[in-house]
Amino acid sequence: MAAANGDACRSVGGVPRPTNPMVTPLLTDLYQFTMAYAYWKAGKHLDRAVFDLYFRKNPFGGEFTIFGGLEECIRFIANFKFTEEEIKFLRSVMPACEDDFFEYLRSIDCSDVEVYAIPEGYAVFPKVPLMRIEGPVAVVQLLETPFLSLVNYASLVTTNAARHRLVAGKSKNLLEFGLRRAQGPDGGISASRYCYMGGFDATSNVAAGRLFGIPIRGTHSHAFVSSFMGLDEITDKTLTSSDGSNTCEDFISLVQNWLIRIQDSSSLHGTFGETSQSELAAFTSYALAFPNSFLALVDTYDVMRSGVPNFCAVALALNDMGYKAVGIRLDSGDLAYLSVEARKFFHAVEKEFVVVGFGKTSITASNDLNEETIDALNKQGHEVDAFGIGTYLVTCYAQAALGCVFKLVEINKQPRIKLSEDVMKVSIPCKKKCYRLYGKEGYPLVDIMTGEDEPGPKMVGFMIYHSFIDW
Repeated sequence: MAAANGDACRSVGGVPRPTNPMVTPLLTDLYQFTMAYAYWKAGKHLDRAVFDLYFRKNPFGGEFTIFGGLEECIRFIANFKFTEEEIKFLRSVMPACEDDFFEYLRSIDCSDVEVYAIPEGYAVFPKVPLMRIEGPVAVVQLLETPFLSLVNYASLVTTNAARHRLVAGKSKNLLEFGLRRAQGPDGGISASRYCYMGGFDATSNVAAGRLFGIPIRGTHSHAFVSSFMGLDEITDKTLTSSDGSNTCEDFISLVQNWLIRIQDSSSLHGTFGETSQSELAAFTSYALAFPNSFLALVDTYDVMRSGVPNFCAVALALNDMGYKAVGIRLDSGDLAYLSVEARKFFHAVEKEFVVVGFGKTSITASNDLNEETIDALNKQGHEVDAFGIGTYLVTCYAQAALGCVFKLVEINKQPRIKLSEDVMKVSIPCKKKCYRLYGKEGYPLVDIMTGEDEPGPKMVGFMIYHSFIDW
């Protein structure tokens, strides 16, 4: 991923600071500091510990998870250092702790910490460590909460995005529109970043575009359309052709002439009557401002009786000037039916006026879409080329959290285990190696874990079974 811009994200050491400036050593739970003090008090703070970060169950009732958040974890540990202000605050929170403990905190960094991880963006599965963190136990303990915070949501929303990509198919454009519905600015920025990693093509989030180099997309709202009363509000009517060879002094008249021609055409006659003039004015104004990227929201009034005919009039006028309109967006109604009807209209315009390619004009759909609604549209049959998805995507509405955990598996080369009456919560002790086995066709079959000193698996033939399900 692209490095973030801005002084707040730069580091003297060469590794950028975390994208979010709130990600500091204090972004943790109090008990991490109380444990660190107890380790220090007992003289155990330098014990060499190994922790695994993993999850227990794939989200959304699915078969896979996509790992996200690794880069931010690396940024965090590369810049891990307490400031004097942070030390002062910790003294006020933990007044019973000895002064020498705060001197210890002042001295530590992560130079003695090692992180082994699956590459970010890979498909991962339950119980297999996403990250193995080794180092002095007190220091690594302080990494638990920030690492979980950085990985949990990142992996969850990346997985959610990947699932939407799978149901939409490779040929459709997916646009993330979730900033206004995200859990605050931090959630919005993270969602845009990790939805892009998960397979989305662009975002509406301008800040995320700047920070991470994600393509930005957007058009206009219903408010823009309804703000116009009529064509006489447009003061500058001129439009220079795309090649600069000529100028249309009255683009509005060109649009009006095309609307009349559409109304009078044999193939479209009687399909609509008078269209909304305020809508036509809004489309015309927007086309004059952005002739190279004209995409209209056509459902403010009536999609087929006003929005689509008005769009076509403006698009054909732009075509006369050497521009190609991008398309329309549907944000309400029966999206499958409306997309099919709009496509028929575009094909009729192409045939009637011999405008090559007009029938393939792009149709974007939005309006609280999710996996289920896209799947339903696929089953109904639709003509949508792109989906704008927000609320259900960025909030991960179907599942609140991934549930990653950070468990001690070895200390001073001695394996450690957490037992539980719930077998899913029993940790797997010792330092491990992980292998992904592939079949002859090149597809991955299974992940296998071994102890670090055990030999790797040999592909002779094997039976796969679930270690935590009694067959």
